[in-house]
Amino acid sequence: MSQRIQVFDTTLRDGEQVPGCQLNTEEKIEVAKELERLGVDVIEAGFPISSPGDFRSVDEICRAVS
Repeated sequence: MSQRIQVFDTTLRDGEQVPGCQLNTEEKIEVAKELERLGVDVIEAGFPISSPGDFRSVDEICRAVS
């Protein structure tokens, strides 16, 4: 059995559901890069089907992190 804990972050997806919280693409990329730097294993970058803007943000986040 593996002893490794994997971190699955939904900040960029669920954060958009908080009233008054709306990040632009650049801010989302900044958050994603910091999550990557912290060693987060999986980042839910958004819900791309919800709008063309969210699709674009998710696409750019995927390009910005590994």
